[in-house]
Amino acid sequence: MFYTYTIISESNPQKRYIGFTSDINKRLKAHNDGKCNHTSKFSPWKLKVYIAFPDKIKALNFEKYLKSGSGHAFANRHF
Repeated sequence: MFYTYTIISESNPQKRYIGFTSDINKRLKAHNDGKCNHTSKFSPWKLKVYIAFPDKIKALNFEKYLKSGSGHAFANRHF
């Protein structure tokens, strides 16, 4: 399975990050361990939502959509 996910900074709840992974637990740990440049300064992070996809392309396409203008609006309404 492949996952598109949203995490929220516990220290600054206005900060969120949208990503893609095949191992959600390992990826969240990497964010919290400061191994990701984009998220290291706002740690710790908590998982807000993740969506599982059977194939990589669909997960990547959904991540790309969530990072778009209409995708942000969708995420704000539903997550």
